[in-house]
Amino acid sequence: MSEELFPVTALDEGQEATVRLLSGGEALTGRLGAMGIIPGTRIKLLRKSRGQIIVLASDTRVALGKGQAEKILVKRERPYETPGQPEAGRNLLVALAGQPNVGKTTVFNLLTGLSQHIGNWPGKTVERKEGVHRVKDTEIRLVDLPGTYSLSAYSEEEKVTREFLIHEHPDITVLFVNASALERSLYLLTELLLLRSPVIVAVNMIDVAENQGVRIDTKALQASLGLPVVSTVATKNQGIKDLLDEILKMAESTDGYLPKIPEVTEDHRDIYLKISELTRDHIPLPYTVEWVVTKLMEGDSEVTEAFHGIIPTGTWNEIQALLVEHEDALRAVVGGRYDWIEDATRAAVSRFKRGQVLMTDRIDHVLTRPSTGIPVLLGILALVFLVTFAVGYPLQGWLESLTSSLGSAVETGLQGEPQWIKGLLVDGIIGGAGSVLTFVPILVIFFFVMSFLENVGYMARAAFVMDRFMHIIGLHGKSFLPMCLGFGCNVASVLGARIVESRKARLLTIFLTPFVPCTGRLAVITFVSAAIFAGKALLVTWLLVALNIVMLGVAGMLIGRLLLREEPVPFIMELPLYHKPDFRTIGIVVWHRTIAFVKKAGTVILLFSIVLWIMSNVPAGGIDNSILGKIGMFLEPIGRPLGLDWRMVVALLSSVIAKENSVATLGILYSVGDQGLLSVLSAAIPRASALSFLVVLMLFIPCVPTIAVMRQEMADRKWFIISFAFMLFLSYFTGMAVYALARAAGI
Repeated sequence: MSEELFPVTALDEGQEATVRLLSGGEALTGRLGAMGIIPGTRIKLLRKSRGQIIVLASDTRVALGKGQAEKILVKRERPYETPGQPEAGRNLLVALAGQPNVGKTTVFNLLTGLSQHIGNWPGKTVERKEGVHRVKDTEIRLVDLPGTYSLSAYSEEEKVTREFLIHEHPDITVLFVNASALERSLYLLTELLLLRSPVIVAVNMIDVAENQGVRIDTKALQASLGLPVVSTVATKNQGIKDLLDEILKMAESTDGYLPKIPEVTEDHRDIYLKISELTRDHIPLPYTVEWVVTKLMEGDSEVTEAFHGIIPTGTWNEIQALLVEHEDALRAVVGGRYDWIEDATRAAVSRFKRGQVLMTDRIDHVLTRPSTGIPVLLGILALVFLVTFAVGYPLQGWLESLTSSLGSAVETGLQGEPQWIKGLLVDGIIGGAGSVLTFVPILVIFFFVMSFLENVGYMARAAFVMDRFMHIIGLHGKSFLPMCLGFGCNVASVLGARIVESRKARLLTIFLTPFVPCTGRLAVITFVSAAIFAGKALLVTWLLVALNIVMLGVAGMLIGRLLLREEPVPFIMELPLYHKPDFRTIGIVVWHRTIAFVKKAGTVILLFSIVLWIMSNVPAGGIDNSILGKIGMFLEPIGRPLGLDWRMVVALLSSVIAKENSVATLGILYSVGDQGLLSVLSAAIPRASALSFLVVLMLFIPCVPTIAVMRQEMADRKWFIISFAFMLFLSYFTGMAVYALARAAGI
């Protein structure tokens, strides 16, 4: 029996078929073949709009004109089955979207575990998380989109999210909403539905909502929205299987998927319809008419600029005249969305503990009051250092002894080998990079504490109580959040400054970020303080961090007068509910950050240690006569007013590559070998000089990756040079003052 063939354009969105014949001649056949479309290929229609379609073939999304698409003749097969073969596997692209603090990343971690890949979005510095989860014959590629409140182009996160949803066109988008703040969380849904991509709503944190007296009827919500709704408690792994089942069900068929689309308010319905009619024939795929018209009414600058060049001039002028005449169009769009949300949730949400004081409010009564909140914050920082010394330092000492034993064993095993081989392995690799690896326990503690505080919802409160202090330096509490990231890594801190809306405030935040001690600096000062000051190491470390914060404030007050003259700095930020920590999510974050450090120690720092050892041993005759020794001695007069010998000067310079390099450099230049750096430093460096060294290290210019990101994010050569020079000036003269005071005090 002959096969019933028809063009791919006859398929409905979401339907699949098998390519049987390409009838457009050799040129078109060759072009389609290069895109993976050949006879026998399984093809899925993703989007159909007037003269264009988007299909998925060979895991590639291909846009086709109507003329080309009609040349592709297909035969509809039984879903996910290739003729003459058993049921084949299928691939789904699923996007996880939602506002910040709704738990989507927890679900992402549950489904992907350690198989996830973390990188950056193309051309962006926003973190991109992808992972794979397999269910039976289906491979689901999950993309954890950045948390965003809307699809407006106010921030990099919002731009990344909307570009992905529009241009990648995921098979399914799962929108996570906060059950205790359902109305606000559904605001993002009002924009997603305009993109005409299948959406599943996951109502997360049901347990938290019920504790607050909020009950969600998911069946009623599903009926009012016209799309699938699943209730989940991600921290307890509840509802995740139901969510996966719903994803597979929707991938199989979108029958019954009839979402109710939000509209503008009644008084602006006519202008909406008029602009829709004017633009309908000029909006290309993958955009939808509803989304573009809504964004034009919102006054979205990026959409306005993009379609100014697409829509004919006469039509564009007519549209602009309508928008000028109805200048309150944005109010109509937002009002229509909240009217839609109210209708959707009226029968689904009930509250039965009205007027009761929530646990979050009780805790905030203490943590958000300046008189108690700031001491609590300082106490938490002090506790971090206490735990570091009580737990991290003994573990570091144990790793140090292992490193020393390894050095001795290697030296013994290479008795008959040339001296340079033993020196390179024992002093260069083990004494250099090996010393840095002993930082791991300290870093794990820092990573854990920061992730824990963020996970339970405390970090936003820290920003709130610090708002008054931040105003002193011309900023507001929101700038405190990226600065807190600096305790982990200054690179992340600089990139995090993007949440600050004002350009001048963002510049000042980036300017001050390097004064926040990163884990590399904290690990070095912890290590050196323990080696030099022994029982007083905790006090010294705490004072050094306090000095850093004071210098940050002084720098902010000085520079802020130049950057932020009379510019208002509004402070608007969400305070999420407190909740139990999700140790699985915290563990995955700590794991990835620790592995990143170990990789750096095994690559950049290892290579640097080898190069440094070679420079310290060539030509032969001792370190003093080596290339590195001569460079150090040339620079020693600069370090003399600070009490630093040439070895310590070189160690400071090496910290520009990575702060941990300073320890590796000290290990090589002081010829640690199998003796252990802790014992060598305590005998080689005077206390006053050690204090000066640590102060300069804390205030010195950051590592090369941070410098590169600062240059990129500032986008202002003048202020980048000023910040660079200011850090050099401040670190040098503060180190000089501390050295003089330490000597005068007899330290």
